[in-house]
Amino acid sequence: MTAPEATSDVPATQKQTLKSTSWRDSLAVYLQPRVLIVLLLGFSSGLPLALSGSTLQVWMKEAGVDLGTIGLLALIGTPYTLKFLWAPLVDALHVPLFTQVFGRRRGWLLFSQLLLIAAILVLAMADPARSPWFAAFAALLVATTSSTQDIVVDAFRVESLPESEQAAGMASYVAAYRVGMLVSTAGALFIVSGFESSGLARPSAWMWGYVVMAALILIGAVTALAATEPAQSKGAEAATHAQNAAERVAHAALGAFSEFLTRKDALAALAFVVLFKFTDAFSGTMTAPFVIDIGFSKVDYAAIVKGVGLAATLIGGFAGGFVARRYSLAASLWIGGVVQAIANLSFSWLAHVGVNQWALAFAITAENFTSAIGTVIFVAYLSALCRNPLHTATQYALLTALAAVGRTYLSSGAGYVAQYVGWSAFFVICVLVAIPSLLLLAWLQRRGHFDELGPVRI
Repeated sequence: MTAPEATSDVPATQKQTLKSTSWRDSLAVYLQPRVLIVLLLGFSSGLPLALSGSTLQVWMKEAGVDLGTIGLLALIGTPYTLKFLWAPLVDALHVPLFTQVFGRRRGWLLFSQLLLIAAILVLAMADPARSPWFAAFAALLVATTSSTQDIVVDAFRVESLPESEQAAGMASYVAAYRVGMLVSTAGALFIVSGFESSGLARPSAWMWGYVVMAALILIGAVTALAATEPAQSKGAEAATHAQNAAERVAHAALGAFSEFLTRKDALAALAFVVLFKFTDAFSGTMTAPFVIDIGFSKVDYAAIVKGVGLAATLIGGFAGGFVARRYSLAASLWIGGVVQAIANLSFSWLAHVGVNQWALAFAITAENFTSAIGTVIFVAYLSALCRNPLHTATQYALLTALAAVGRTYLSSGAGYVAQYVGWSAFFVICVLVAIPSLLLLAWLQRRGHFDELGPVRI
Protein backbone atom coordinates (compact mmCIF):
# COMPACT_ATOMS: atom_id res chain seq x y z
CA MET A 1 0.00 0.00 0.00
CA THR A 2 1.46 3.38 -0.92
CA ALA A 3 1.74 6.27 1.51
CA PRO A 4 -1.13 8.30 -0.02
CA GLU A 5 -3.46 5.28 0.17
CA ALA A 6 -2.44 4.56 3.75
CA THR A 7 -3.44 8.04 4.95
CA SER A 8 -6.31 8.85 2.56
CA ASP A 9 -8.96 8.45 5.27
CA VAL A 10 -7.04 10.29 7.99
CA PRO A 11 -8.29 13.78 8.90
CA ALA A 12 -6.10 16.72 7.92
CA THR A 13 -5.08 17.48 11.50
CA GLN A 14 -3.98 13.89 12.06
CA LYS A 15 -2.10 13.89 8.75
CA GLN A 16 -0.17 16.93 9.94
CA THR A 17 0.61 15.19 13.23
CA LEU A 18 1.83 12.08 11.39
CA LYS A 19 3.97 14.22 9.13
CA SER A 20 5.47 16.15 12.07
CA THR A 21 6.20 12.95 13.92
CA SER A 22 7.90 11.57 10.84
CA TRP A 23 10.14 14.62 10.57
CA ARG A 24 10.97 14.49 14.28
CA ASP A 25 11.78 10.80 14.04
CA SER A 26 13.98 11.39 10.99
CA LEU A 27 15.91 14.14 12.79
CA ALA A 28 16.22 12.03 15.93
CA VAL A 29 17.96 9.26 13.97
CA TYR A 30 20.70 11.67 12.89
CA LEU A 31 21.24 12.66 16.53
CA GLN A 32 21.76 9.11 17.76
CA PRO A 33 25.21 8.70 19.38
CA ARG A 34 26.20 5.90 16.98
CA VAL A 35 25.34 8.06 13.95
CA LEU A 36 27.27 11.03 15.37
CA ILE A 37 30.27 8.75 15.93
CA VAL A 38 30.12 7.67 12.28
CA LEU A 39 29.79 11.31 11.19
CA LEU A 40 33.00 12.31 13.00
CA LEU A 41 34.83 9.27 11.66
CA GLY A 42 33.69 10.31 8.17
CA PHE A 43 35.40 13.67 8.69
CA SER A 44 38.58 11.91 9.80
CA SER A 45 38.47 9.69 6.68
CA GLY A 46 37.89 12.56 4.25
CA LEU A 47 40.56 14.87 5.64
CA PRO A 48 43.76 13.09 4.47
CA LEU A 49 42.73 12.45 0.84
CA ALA A 50 43.50 15.95 -0.48
CA LEU A 51 46.73 16.20 1.54
CA SER A 52 48.28 13.67 -0.83
CA GLY A 53 46.21 14.93 -3.78
CA SER A 54 44.93 18.36 -4.82
CA THR A 55 46.45 20.32 -1.92
CA LEU A 56 49.83 18.73 -2.56
CA GLN A 57 49.42 19.64 -6.25
CA VAL A 58 48.97 23.33 -5.36
CA TRP A 59 52.04 23.12 -3.14
CA MET A 60 54.05 21.57 -5.96
CA LYS A 61 52.73 24.11 -8.48
CA GLU A 62 53.91 26.97 -6.26
CA ALA A 63 57.24 25.19 -5.80
CA GLY A 64 57.77 25.23 -9.58
CA VAL A 65 57.23 21.53 -10.34
CA ASP A 66 56.14 20.95 -13.97
CA LEU A 67 52.57 19.95 -14.89
CA GLY A 68 53.57 16.51 -16.18
CA THR A 69 55.11 15.57 -12.85
CA ILE A 70 52.12 17.00 -10.97
CA GLY A 71 49.79 14.84 -13.05
CA LEU A 72 51.85 11.76 -12.21
CA LEU A 73 51.19 12.45 -8.53
CA ALA A 74 47.83 10.78 -9.09
CA LEU A 75 49.78 7.51 -8.76
CA ILE A 76 50.26 8.34 -5.10
CA GLY A 77 46.69 7.15 -4.69
CA THR A 78 47.78 3.56 -5.38
CA PRO A 79 47.11 2.43 -1.77
CA TYR A 80 43.44 3.44 -2.16
CA THR A 81 43.33 1.09 -5.15
CA LEU A 82 45.13 -1.81 -3.51
CA LYS A 83 43.73 -1.57 0.01
CA PHE A 84 41.57 -4.66 -0.53
CA LEU A 85 44.82 -6.66 -0.43
CA TRP A 86 45.38 -5.92 3.25
CA ALA A 87 41.73 -5.46 4.25
CA PRO A 88 41.59 -9.16 5.30
CA LEU A 89 44.54 -8.46 7.62
CA VAL A 90 42.56 -5.69 9.29
CA ASP A 91 39.61 -8.06 9.58
CA ALA A 92 41.59 -10.95 10.96
CA LEU A 93 44.69 -9.80 12.83
CA HIS A 94 45.11 -8.12 16.20
CA VAL A 95 47.24 -5.05 16.90
CA PRO A 96 49.37 -5.78 19.96
CA LEU A 97 48.20 -3.84 23.02
CA PHE A 98 45.66 -1.76 21.03
CA THR A 99 43.30 -4.70 20.43
CA GLN A 100 43.57 -5.92 24.00
CA VAL A 101 42.80 -2.47 25.46
CA PHE A 102 40.30 -1.01 22.98
CA GLY A 103 38.87 -3.98 21.08
CA ARG A 104 39.11 -5.33 17.54
CA ARG A 105 37.77 -2.34 15.54
CA ARG A 106 38.63 0.50 17.91
CA GLY A 107 42.16 -0.82 18.34
CA TRP A 108 42.76 -0.72 14.59
CA LEU A 109 41.12 2.71 14.39
CA LEU A 110 43.46 4.27 16.94
CA PHE A 111 46.52 2.50 15.54
CA SER A 112 45.86 3.63 11.96
CA GLN A 113 45.10 7.20 13.08
CA LEU A 114 48.36 7.50 15.02
CA LEU A 115 50.28 6.21 12.00
CA LEU A 116 48.40 8.70 9.80
CA ILE A 117 49.35 11.64 12.03
CA ALA A 118 53.00 10.57 11.86
CA ALA A 119 52.87 10.24 8.05
CA ILE A 120 51.36 13.74 7.63
CA LEU A 121 54.11 15.18 9.84
CA VAL A 122 56.73 13.50 7.63
CA LEU A 123 55.10 15.09 4.57
CA ALA A 124 55.08 18.46 6.36
CA MET A 125 58.88 18.27 6.61
CA ALA A 126 59.29 17.70 2.85
CA ASP A 127 60.40 20.37 0.37
CA PRO A 128 58.89 19.79 -3.11
CA ALA A 129 61.11 22.48 -4.63
CA ARG A 130 64.32 20.67 -3.69
CA SER A 131 63.17 17.07 -3.51
CA PRO A 132 59.79 16.46 -5.16
CA TRP A 133 60.29 12.70 -5.05
CA PHE A 134 60.78 12.65 -1.27
CA ALA A 135 57.58 14.66 -0.98
CA ALA A 136 55.89 12.10 -3.21
CA PHE A 137 57.18 9.25 -1.00
CA ALA A 138 55.88 10.98 2.14
CA ALA A 139 52.53 11.51 0.40
CA LEU A 140 52.48 7.79 -0.41
CA LEU A 141 52.84 7.07 3.33
CA VAL A 142 49.88 9.37 3.99
CA ALA A 143 47.79 7.59 1.35
CA THR A 144 48.69 4.16 2.79
CA THR A 145 47.79 4.99 6.37
CA SER A 146 44.68 6.92 5.23
CA SER A 147 43.38 4.00 3.18
CA THR A 148 43.95 1.69 6.17
CA GLN A 149 41.85 4.02 8.30
CA ASP A 150 39.14 3.90 5.60
CA ILE A 151 39.03 0.10 5.79
CA VAL A 152 38.46 0.17 9.54
CA VAL A 153 35.92 3.02 9.46
CA ASP A 154 33.85 1.29 6.76
CA ALA A 155 33.79 -1.92 8.79
CA PHE A 156 32.99 -0.02 11.99
CA ARG A 157 30.11 1.84 10.27
CA VAL A 158 28.51 -1.34 8.93
CA GLU A 159 28.92 -3.29 12.18
CA SER A 160 28.01 -0.62 14.72
CA LEU A 161 24.79 0.74 13.21
CA PRO A 162 21.50 -1.16 13.46
CA GLU A 163 19.41 -1.39 10.29
CA SER A 164 17.24 1.55 11.37
CA GLU A 165 20.31 3.81 11.52
CA GLN A 166 22.27 2.55 8.50
CA ALA A 167 20.72 5.09 6.11
CA ALA A 168 21.37 8.05 8.40
CA GLY A 169 24.86 6.77 9.13
CA MET A 170 25.73 6.47 5.44
CA ALA A 171 24.37 9.94 4.64
CA SER A 172 26.24 11.45 7.60
CA TYR A 173 29.44 9.66 6.67
CA VAL A 174 29.37 10.88 3.05
CA ALA A 175 28.58 14.47 4.06
CA ALA A 176 31.31 14.56 6.71
CA TYR A 177 33.79 12.91 4.35
CA ARG A 178 33.24 15.69 1.81
CA VAL A 179 33.54 18.34 4.52
CA GLY A 180 36.84 16.78 5.58
CA MET A 181 38.07 17.01 2.01
CA LEU A 182 37.08 20.69 1.84
CA VAL A 183 38.90 21.40 5.10
CA SER A 184 42.10 19.84 3.72
CA THR A 185 41.80 21.78 0.45
CA ALA A 186 40.28 25.23 1.05
CA GLY A 187 40.98 25.14 4.78
CA ALA A 188 44.61 24.14 4.30
CA LEU A 189 45.13 26.82 1.64
CA PHE A 190 43.64 29.48 3.93
CA ILE A 191 45.90 28.38 6.77
CA VAL A 192 49.01 28.40 4.58
CA SER A 193 48.13 31.86 3.24
CA GLY A 194 47.57 33.07 6.79
CA PHE A 195 51.00 31.84 7.84
CA GLU A 196 52.52 33.59 4.81
CA SER A 197 50.72 36.83 5.72
CA SER A 198 52.16 36.63 9.23
CA GLY A 199 55.67 36.73 7.79
CA LEU A 200 56.59 33.07 7.44
CA ALA A 201 58.47 32.04 4.32
CA ARG A 202 56.40 29.97 1.89
CA PRO A 203 58.11 26.60 2.66
CA SER A 204 57.59 27.14 6.40
CA ALA A 205 53.98 28.20 5.84
CA TRP A 206 53.26 24.96 3.98
CA MET A 207 55.01 22.93 6.68
CA TRP A 208 52.91 24.44 9.48
CA GLY A 209 49.77 24.14 7.38
CA TYR A 210 50.30 20.38 7.19
CA VAL A 211 51.09 20.24 10.91
CA VAL A 212 47.65 21.76 11.59
CA MET A 213 46.07 19.13 9.31
CA ALA A 214 47.85 16.39 11.27
CA ALA A 215 46.43 17.80 14.50
CA LEU A 216 42.89 17.64 13.08
CA ILE A 217 43.20 13.85 12.76
CA LEU A 218 42.98 13.85 16.55
CA ILE A 219 39.24 14.43 16.09
CA GLY A 220 39.02 10.88 14.76
CA ALA A 221 41.23 9.53 17.54
CA VAL A 222 39.10 11.12 20.26
CA THR A 223 35.99 9.79 18.52
CA ALA A 224 37.44 6.28 18.52
CA LEU A 225 38.11 6.57 22.24
CA ALA A 226 34.54 7.75 22.88
CA ALA A 227 32.99 4.99 20.76
CA THR A 228 32.08 1.50 21.94
CA GLU A 229 33.21 -1.69 20.25
CA PRO A 230 30.48 -2.96 17.86
CA ALA A 231 28.58 -6.01 19.12
CA GLN A 232 28.98 -7.69 15.72
CA SER A 233 32.74 -7.29 15.99
CA LYS A 234 32.71 -8.92 19.41
CA GLY A 235 30.66 -11.78 17.96
CA ALA A 236 33.08 -12.24 15.07
CA GLU A 237 35.97 -12.23 17.50
CA ALA A 238 34.34 -14.97 19.55
CA ALA A 239 33.44 -17.03 16.48
CA THR A 240 37.01 -17.03 15.15
CA HIS A 241 38.75 -17.32 18.51
CA ALA A 242 39.71 -20.94 17.90
CA GLN A 243 41.28 -20.18 14.49
CA ASN A 244 44.87 -19.14 14.09
CA ALA A 245 45.83 -15.90 12.32
CA ALA A 246 46.43 -17.53 8.94
CA GLU A 247 43.04 -19.26 8.98
CA ARG A 248 41.23 -16.04 9.85
CA VAL A 249 42.96 -14.11 7.05
CA ALA A 250 42.25 -16.84 4.48
CA HIS A 251 38.59 -17.05 5.49
CA ALA A 252 38.10 -13.28 5.22
CA ALA A 253 39.90 -12.95 1.88
CA LEU A 254 38.86 -16.04 -0.06
CA GLY A 255 35.24 -15.92 1.09
CA ALA A 256 34.80 -12.31 -0.01
CA PHE A 257 36.33 -12.82 -3.46
CA SER A 258 34.70 -16.16 -4.29
CA GLU A 259 31.24 -15.07 -3.17
CA PHE A 260 31.33 -11.93 -5.33
CA LEU A 261 32.87 -13.43 -8.46
CA THR A 262 30.26 -16.18 -8.69
CA ARG A 263 27.52 -13.60 -9.27
CA LYS A 264 26.05 -12.96 -12.71
CA ASP A 265 27.88 -10.23 -14.69
CA ALA A 266 30.36 -9.74 -11.83
CA LEU A 267 33.20 -8.55 -14.08
CA ALA A 268 30.99 -6.03 -15.86
CA ALA A 269 29.82 -4.69 -12.51
CA LEU A 270 33.43 -4.32 -11.36
CA ALA A 271 34.32 -2.47 -14.57
CA PHE A 272 31.39 -0.12 -13.96
CA VAL A 273 32.65 0.50 -10.42
CA VAL A 274 36.04 1.49 -11.86
CA LEU A 275 34.62 3.86 -14.48
CA PHE A 276 31.59 5.55 -12.90
CA LYS A 277 33.56 8.30 -11.11
CA PHE A 278 36.33 8.49 -13.72
CA THR A 279 34.95 11.70 -15.26
CA ASP A 280 35.12 13.30 -11.80
CA ALA A 281 38.60 11.96 -11.12
CA PHE A 282 40.10 12.94 -14.48
CA SER A 283 39.03 16.58 -14.11
CA GLY A 284 39.60 16.71 -10.36
CA THR A 285 43.24 15.74 -10.78
CA MET A 286 43.94 19.01 -12.58
CA THR A 287 41.29 21.41 -11.19
CA ALA A 288 43.56 23.08 -8.61
CA PRO A 289 46.56 23.48 -10.99
CA PHE A 290 44.15 24.83 -13.66
CA VAL A 291 42.73 27.50 -11.36
CA ILE A 292 46.20 28.61 -10.26
CA ASP A 293 47.57 28.45 -13.81
CA ILE A 294 44.99 30.79 -15.35
CA GLY A 295 45.73 33.50 -12.79
CA PHE A 296 43.75 32.97 -9.59
CA SER A 297 45.55 33.03 -6.26
CA LYS A 298 45.27 30.12 -3.86
CA VAL A 299 43.34 32.45 -1.53
CA ASP A 300 40.74 33.08 -4.26
CA TYR A 301 40.43 29.37 -4.89
CA ALA A 302 40.25 28.52 -1.19
CA ALA A 303 37.63 31.19 -0.44
CA ILE A 304 35.28 29.96 -3.15
CA VAL A 305 35.82 26.27 -2.40
CA LYS A 306 35.22 26.79 1.31
CA GLY A 307 32.20 29.03 0.76
CA VAL A 308 30.04 28.10 -2.21
CA GLY A 309 31.88 24.78 -2.62
CA LEU A 310 30.94 23.60 0.86
CA ALA A 311 27.32 24.74 0.48
CA ALA A 312 27.05 23.09 -2.95
CA THR A 313 28.47 19.85 -1.54
CA LEU A 314 25.98 19.65 1.31
CA ILE A 315 23.01 20.60 -0.89
CA GLY A 316 24.20 18.13 -3.52
CA GLY A 317 24.34 15.39 -0.88
CA PHE A 318 20.71 16.01 0.07
CA ALA A 319 19.80 16.17 -3.63
CA GLY A 320 21.53 12.84 -4.23
CA GLY A 321 19.56 11.30 -1.38
CA PHE A 322 16.31 12.68 -2.82
CA VAL A 323 17.11 11.29 -6.28
CA ALA A 324 17.93 7.86 -4.86
CA ARG A 325 14.70 7.76 -2.85
CA ARG A 326 12.56 9.07 -5.71
CA TYR A 327 13.91 6.88 -8.52
CA SER A 328 15.21 3.35 -9.01
CA LEU A 329 18.89 2.61 -8.49
CA ALA A 330 19.52 2.38 -12.24
CA ALA A 331 17.71 5.66 -12.96
CA SER A 332 19.57 7.35 -10.11
CA LEU A 333 22.92 6.21 -11.52
CA TRP A 334 21.92 7.61 -14.92
CA ILE A 335 21.13 10.98 -13.37
CA GLY A 336 24.30 11.05 -11.28
CA GLY A 337 26.52 9.87 -14.13
CA VAL A 338 25.24 12.43 -16.63
CA VAL A 339 25.22 15.51 -14.38
CA GLN A 340 28.71 14.92 -12.97
CA ALA A 341 30.08 14.62 -16.51
CA ILE A 342 28.34 17.71 -17.91
CA ALA A 343 29.54 19.83 -14.98
CA ASN A 344 33.06 19.72 -16.46
CA LEU A 345 31.91 22.08 -19.21
CA SER A 346 31.75 24.86 -16.60
CA PHE A 347 35.55 24.70 -16.31
CA SER A 348 35.90 24.73 -20.10
CA TRP A 349 33.85 27.93 -20.07
CA LEU A 350 36.02 29.33 -17.24
CA ALA A 351 39.11 28.74 -19.39
CA HIS A 352 37.57 31.05 -22.03
CA VAL A 353 36.41 33.68 -19.54
CA GLY A 354 39.69 33.87 -17.65
CA VAL A 355 40.11 35.40 -14.20
CA ASN A 356 36.52 36.07 -13.16
CA GLN A 357 35.38 35.41 -9.59
CA TRP A 358 31.76 34.76 -10.55
CA ALA A 359 32.75 32.31 -13.28
CA LEU A 360 35.01 30.47 -10.84
CA ALA A 361 32.22 30.37 -8.24
CA PHE A 362 29.82 28.93 -10.80
CA ALA A 363 32.30 26.25 -11.93
CA ILE A 364 33.17 25.20 -8.35
CA THR A 365 29.47 25.12 -7.42
CA ALA A 366 28.61 22.97 -10.42
CA GLU A 367 31.49 20.58 -9.74
CA ASN A 368 30.77 20.14 -6.01
CA PHE A 369 26.99 19.91 -6.39
CA THR A 370 27.00 17.27 -9.13
CA SER A 371 29.91 15.35 -7.63
CA ALA A 372 28.05 15.07 -4.31
CA ILE A 373 24.95 13.78 -6.11
CA GLY A 374 27.02 11.17 -7.92
CA THR A 375 28.89 10.17 -4.77
CA VAL A 376 25.80 9.53 -2.61
CA ILE A 377 24.17 7.45 -5.36
CA PHE A 378 27.42 5.57 -6.01
CA VAL A 379 27.87 4.74 -2.32
CA ALA A 380 24.31 3.38 -2.30
CA TYR A 381 25.22 1.13 -5.23
CA LEU A 382 28.42 -0.11 -3.55
CA SER A 383 26.51 -0.85 -0.36
CA ALA A 384 23.91 -2.80 -2.35
CA LEU A 385 26.66 -4.98 -3.82
CA CYS A 386 27.87 -6.00 -0.34
CA ARG A 387 25.10 -8.45 0.46
CA ASN A 388 26.95 -11.00 2.62
CA PRO A 389 27.50 -9.79 6.20
CA LEU A 390 30.37 -12.24 6.67
CA HIS A 391 32.46 -10.41 4.07
CA THR A 392 31.11 -6.85 4.12
CA ALA A 393 34.33 -5.12 5.23
CA THR A 394 36.60 -6.86 2.72
CA GLN A 395 34.11 -6.61 -0.15
CA TYR A 396 33.53 -2.91 0.50
CA ALA A 397 37.30 -2.35 0.58
CA LEU A 398 37.59 -4.20 -2.74
CA LEU A 399 34.89 -2.10 -4.38
CA THR A 400 36.13 1.25 -3.11
CA ALA A 401 39.66 0.27 -4.09
CA LEU A 402 38.48 -0.47 -7.62
CA ALA A 403 36.64 2.85 -7.68
CA ALA A 404 39.97 4.51 -6.89
CA VAL A 405 41.52 3.08 -10.08
CA GLY A 406 40.04 5.94 -12.09
CA ARG A 407 41.41 8.50 -9.64
CA THR A 408 44.81 6.85 -9.44
CA TYR A 409 45.91 5.15 -12.66
CA LEU A 410 43.52 6.29 -15.37
CA SER A 411 43.93 9.91 -14.28
CA SER A 412 47.71 9.87 -14.00
CA GLY A 413 48.16 11.16 -17.55
CA ALA A 414 45.71 14.06 -17.11
CA GLY A 415 48.53 16.58 -16.77
CA TYR A 416 50.07 15.56 -20.09
CA VAL A 417 46.66 15.73 -21.81
CA ALA A 418 46.06 19.23 -20.44
CA GLN A 419 49.54 20.29 -21.47
CA TYR A 420 48.98 19.03 -25.03
CA VAL A 421 45.40 20.17 -25.80
CA GLY A 422 45.01 23.21 -23.53
CA TRP A 423 42.62 23.76 -20.66
CA SER A 424 39.40 24.36 -22.59
CA ALA A 425 39.69 21.19 -24.70
CA PHE A 426 40.89 19.22 -21.67
CA PHE A 427 37.62 19.70 -19.79
CA VAL A 428 35.63 18.74 -22.88
CA ILE A 429 37.62 15.49 -22.91
CA CYS A 430 36.66 15.07 -19.23
CA VAL A 431 33.02 14.94 -20.34
CA LEU A 432 33.73 12.39 -23.05
CA VAL A 433 35.53 9.96 -20.73
CA ALA A 434 32.17 9.37 -18.99
CA ILE A 435 30.79 7.59 -22.08
CA PRO A 436 32.25 4.10 -21.33
CA SER A 437 30.63 4.04 -17.87
CA LEU A 438 27.25 5.06 -19.31
CA LEU A 439 27.48 2.33 -21.95
CA LEU A 440 28.20 -0.22 -19.21
CA LEU A 441 25.30 1.17 -17.18
CA ALA A 442 22.95 0.63 -20.12
CA TRP A 443 24.25 -2.93 -20.65
CA LEU A 444 23.91 -3.88 -16.98
CA GLN A 445 20.43 -2.41 -16.84
CA ARG A 446 19.40 -4.43 -19.88
CA ARG A 447 20.78 -7.59 -18.26
CA GLY A 448 18.64 -7.05 -15.15
CA HIS A 449 21.63 -6.40 -12.89
CA PHE A 450 19.93 -3.72 -10.82
CA ASP A 451 16.68 -5.66 -10.51
CA GLU A 452 18.61 -8.50 -8.86
CA LEU A 453 20.02 -6.13 -6.25
CA GLY A 454 16.50 -5.24 -5.13
CA PRO A 455 15.38 -1.92 -3.65
CA VAL A 456 18.10 0.26 -2.15
CA ARG A 457 17.25 2.75 0.59
CA ILE A 458 19.44 5.78 1.28
